[in-house]
Amino acid sequence: MTAETDTRTTTVYRVTGMTCGHCEGAVTTELSALPGVTSVKAVAATGEVTVVSAAPLADEDVRAAVDEAGYELAGRA
Repeated sequence: MTAETDTRTTTVYRVTGMTCGHCEGAVTTELSALPGVTSVKAVAATGEVTVVSAAPLADEDVRAAVDEAGYELAGRA
């Protein structure tokens, strides 16, 4: 019998400029396309985006994805 180890990484980012569900969807779509990302939850009301990935993501990759969606990565929450 082998035990599986949960090696997922959860990181919460602050994204400025999101105001509605469409904004949340745009950010979610771009971040979901990054290799290793398994889950994204964007909340416009708080500006927080929670990303679950197989391994830690490079900040520049996250910033590029958020920029592509039309918003600004303000850092980690």
